[in-house]
Amino acid sequence: MSKKFAYIFPGQGSQHVGMGMELAQYFPIVRELQIHADDILRYALSTIAWHGPVELLSDTIHTQPAIFTHSMSVLQIVQQLFPTLKPAAVAGHSMGEISALCAAGVFDFENGLRIARTRGMLMKKAGELSPGGMAAVLGLEIPIIEDICQRASRDNDPVQIANDNCPGQVVISGTFTALDRAQQFLQDARARRIVRLDVSIASHSHLMARAQDDFTLQIEAIQFTDPEITVIGNVAALPLNTVEDVRKDLRDQLTHRVRWTETIRYLHSIGINLFIELGPGSVLSGLIKRIAPDSSTLNLSAPQDLEKLNSILLP
Repeated sequence: MSKKFAYIFPGQGSQHVGMGMELAQYFPIVRELQIHADDILRYALSTIAWHGPVELLSDTIHTQPAIFTHSMSVLQIVQQLFPTLKPAAVAGHSMGEISALCAAGVFDFENGLRIARTRGMLMKKAGELSPGGMAAVLGLEIPIIEDICQRASRDNDPVQIANDNCPGQVVISGTFTALDRAQQFLQDARARRIVRLDVSIASHSHLMARAQDDFTLQIEAIQFTDPEITVIGNVAALPLNTVEDVRKDLRDQLTHRVRWTETIRYLHSIGINLFIELGPGSVLSGLIKRIAPDSSTLNLSAPQDLEKLNSILLP
């Protein structure tokens, strides 16, 4: 394979009812992994992922382990069909970082699933204790949005950048009143569009601090190993080389921004020219086309997608 490639893993927002069901019909390894996930969690995650309802799948306590399981199912199929295929690096957007770390051998599927489930539960609880929301901002540069967030924030009433998704697309996160103030400033700055997201959790903001201690205890209790593949972390957008690097990035990620634009630019700078998205949807592929337009992208989520990978691998 001539292209130097990376695996990328989606986060919350990419889920859809039915994800993984067709794969399970074609590949026994997917059925086995999903049954294993149901056994670990002690409830039928597969039923929620495959049949919904969408409101239940969209609950973060189910969304995060469901996306993780689906991404790992796709990864296992690729490893089974193409055992010599090795990425130069991996990265994941938000909770997709858990998938990336599992793909890099930092922990096994069972521990990754437990981390995803615990992360979702703690974030939901933090959202109930410190309510807030998120808004997508289109058409403004990061420094302008950072300045607006600082001006709109008050003591115990903050707003901050949560996701730097791609040039011209940024998500902010904070209390509802701080978001209201920021929205007015953003309009004054002539943002092309401001879209309030249909969420009740202020992800990647200081409102998630209530989840920090318990999440830290969870990841400290699990044995990690140094990554076998280069992993680019969300917080610093740089390689996570050691267990200590991994733990710090996972901890800090709850309350810090996802630097996705910087992550992709770093991967591109080290020669990555193909990004293979493993998991539901193609959100990340769309973002990458705006960050590194001369790169190629490929999404693997359903059985027919594997034919696309096969065609790329042919000489």
